[in-house]
This record gives sequence, C-alpha cells and structure tokens, in this order.
Amino acid sequence: MPHLHLLPDPPSPAPRRTMQPALPLSGLTILAVEDSHFAAEALRLLCHRSGAKLRRTETLEAARSHLDLYRPDAVVVDLSLPDGSGAALIAELTADAPGPVVIAASGDPSGREAALAAGAHGFMEKPLDSLALFQQMLLQHLPDRQRPPEDEALPPPDPFSLREDLSRAATLATDAQPHSAPARYLAGFVSGIARSSGDTPLEQAARSAADSAEGLDRMKRLILTRLAGSTGAF
Repeated sequence: MPHLHLLPDPPSPAPRRTMQPALPLSGLTILAVEDSHFAAEALRLLCHRSGAKLRRTETLEAARSHLDLYRPDAVVVDLSLPDGSGAALIAELTADAPGPVVIAASGDPSGREAALAAGAHGFMEKPLDSLALFQQMLLQHLPDRQRPPEDEALPPPDPFSLREDLSRAATLATDAQPHSAPARYLAGFVSGIARSSGDTPLEQAARSAADSAEGLDRMKRLILTRLAGSTGAF
C-alpha cells in the first residue's frame, strides 16, 4: 500500500493593511504664540485632528528666540501678549518671502483689520473651535496640499487649562490699576478666555476693566467666584 504524505496546510494569507488617508496637515509644524492655556489647548486639539505638530510660546520674546532656531510651517499669533502686540511679530514674519503661513487669533474681532494690515494671511476669532476653518485657512496658502478640509465636532478643551488661565488672571489683578498698561493687557486676556469659554458676564466685565475702577473690581470678583467653583462656567 502506498504511503500517504500529509501536506501541511498552506499559510494563512497576511491580513491586508488598510492605508489610512493622510490628515490634511500631516507633517507640518505649527508654532502657537499664545499666552492662554485654554486657547492653546483648543489649538492643540485642532492640530491633533489635522495631523500637525504644535509648538507653543507665551511671549514675543520667547517666540523670537524659538524662530531663531526653528522654522515652522505656520505660526498662529495671538494679538495681545504680555510683552506687546502680536501684530509686531506678524509684520516681522511676513516682511520677507517665502516665509511661514501666519494666522492672527484674537477674541476681539476688531483686531482683524490691524492683523491683516500687518501682513497676516488670515484671522481667526476666538473661540478656536472650527476644525474646517482652521484647516481651510492654512490649506489655501499651501498649494502642494490641495484637498478639502475636514469638518467634525471637537471635544471641549480641558477645563483645567481654563482654571490655570483664571488663576493667572487673579494673580495679575492683585496689583492692576485702571488706565494702566497692565490693566489693559489683563482686560484683554480675561475677555479672550471668557469669550472662549462662553462666560458672557465675565466677558462684559472685562470690557470695562481697563478704564474703570468699578469694572476692574467687578472683574476681580467674578474671577474669584469662578475659581471658587460656585458657577457652572467650568
């Protein structure tokens, strides 16, 4: 009787690897010049969902030091910073071509004209919560990346970043006096984070805090109330 040789089963085919499409901003590095932790966290979410890498500085001085060593593909510049106006940095970045895509960001829509006059390629009004707008604003200045932006809902930024901003504002408010440069910066800072977090009473108080002792005191009280957690603001 002939011997029967059992052949081994053929190896199972390797599972096919599904190629995921690249995200619209994959491989890009974006520098955020932003003093608000809450706004920076929103930008981090936008970059993460777009495939970009985010770096961050909080002041003009730190941004200039960073730009001496690194060349990002895009820069998002807050217009109100602790050591000056972001419009000055925008003018520096756009003075020579080619350079990075420069986007201005502010909670005050009236800053759009000054930002564009300084050379910004676009202006984003806070809160920074539109993924499609963020991607579109960058993609239209990146001709090698012609693809439609994605539109999806983003989770809200980490509430702890908002608390960090409010804690900083409370510290700055201790010595702030009406009609002073620190008071004007503080009012703009608080107005921006209030607008981004949907806190209308705090935003309204911040608008009058720079030039009114009564407005400044009211803003201080509201900040302390928010930090005490007695409202549902965060």
